Amino acid sequence: MNRSPFSGIDSLKLTFNHIKIWYTSGMGFFTDAYDLFIIGAIIDIFKAYNLPGFQLNSFYEGILASSAIITAVLGQIIFGILGDKIGRKKVYGVEASLLSAGAFLSAFSPNLLWLIIFRMIMGVGIGGDYPISATIMSEYANVKDRGKLISLVFANQGIGTLVAVAVGAISTYTLPPDIAWRVMAGVGAIPAATVIYLRRKVPETPRYAALVKGDLKEAEKSASFLGAKLNLSKIEVKKMSFSEFLDKYWKLLIGTAGTWLILDMAYYGTGIYSGPIVSSILGQPSSVGQEIVFAGIPFMVGFFGYFTAVALMDKLGRKVIQTQGFVMMAIIYLIVSAVMIVTYTSKGPKVSGFLIPAEAAFMLYALSFFFIDFGPNTTTFVIPAEVYPTSYRTTGHGISAAAGKIGAAITTYLFPTLLTIMGLKELLIMLSLLSILGAVITIVFVKEPKMKSLEELTGELKGEKEEEEKA
Repeated sequence: MNRSPFSGIDSLKLTFNHIKIWYTSGMGFFTDAYDLFIIGAIIDIFKAYNLPGFQLNSFYEGILASSAIITAVLGQIIFGILGDKIGRKKVYGVEASLLSAGAFLSAFSPNLLWLIIFRMIMGVGIGGDYPISATIMSEYANVKDRGKLISLVFANQGIGTLVAVAVGAISTYTLPPDIAWRVMAGVGAIPAATVIYLRRKVPETPRYAALVKGDLKEAEKSASFLGAKLNLSKIEVKKMSFSEFLDKYWKLLIGTAGTWLILDMAYYGTGIYSGPIVSSILGQPSSVGQEIVFAGIPFMVGFFGYFTAVALMDKLGRKVIQTQGFVMMAIIYLIVSAVMIVTYTSKGPKVSGFLIPAEAAFMLYALSFFFIDFGPNTTTFVIPAEVYPTSYRTTGHGISAAAGKIGAAITTYLFPTLLTIMGLKELLIMLSLLSILGAVITIVFVKEPKMKSLEELTGELKGEKEEEEKA
């Protein structure tokens, strides 16, 4: 029997307000995924048409591709700390305003420098959205469906990706290139803008109100938002300093931050540069529009991975899904690299053919996106929202997410150069080895949150037996 003071929330069935929180929380991730794909399409246009003021060399290409990712690190750390210090509600909506404004202003950039600046503003908002939205969904969710609900928030990335492919292709085929890329950039502002007001109206989570603020009346009022009642009469919390938090949770931080860093090194490198990678496999497309469509196919395959993860998150558990995802990524990268025939030229190694039909190699490569999303791309978002105590939950999630974006920034900036110097075959072998490392770190350092209350996982209530960390 669940004796947690929050058993009224933990034992709830799904309500309409759970779905409302999901929609309110998820639109920022729509924009995050939309941007991941669309900046690659925008770069394709800049390189193909050499638009005045937006000419790219390898240096500026890397800066443009990684600009939003770099500042997302700041957003994740800053909003993660603020979410624990002043509350989830006080900062909720601010990050959506930043990412919406940055995306909107990007569409009106007069030159490359301003585009980079506006994307950096958007990046702060995208980064800030990670710890706050994940934690709000986690702290409102019931135990039975918590993994599913947090995964659903993140699964908006899948929808954002499909919309990005559609907007990118339609814009390229129907509009002049100097207008097409601006439409692509500006559309990303719309989803986040629709939830700014809703986010400002979401009550503070009952757990934060009771366990951090000590405001039991606010906690009861917040719980009534879901139709739940709490048992807070004898609640006592184990307080800890930040140094005590690090001392207790450093192994878990290695698990959640290390796996996220490795995942994003693979996902953002192959994601943003999907166009050049697909062209290496299938050959040079006949138009920019065709390149954008072909580049979107792996993301379309990945779309089904998000919702497979949603369906199985509370059945299989987070560790199983994350481990098998990393293992399958490693296997697929190795197989695709093994069937490549590489020719070494004065401009570097080039894929000249395959031991199997190129279309088969391409579909196998696209399958890696399914296991990325039915795997660590989803679970690295879910787990940090569950395993850290309420007073450091957004901080722990922010640190983990920031590690991921650091990995993303590194590979996004280096990928154009690495593709030229190493070639796709060697890059895939490197990503395979990283994926194996991700599986090992998951097994050793990550603990399973499935079907446990947040307080049972963290042992943050006095009188409650703390779980041994299974590192």
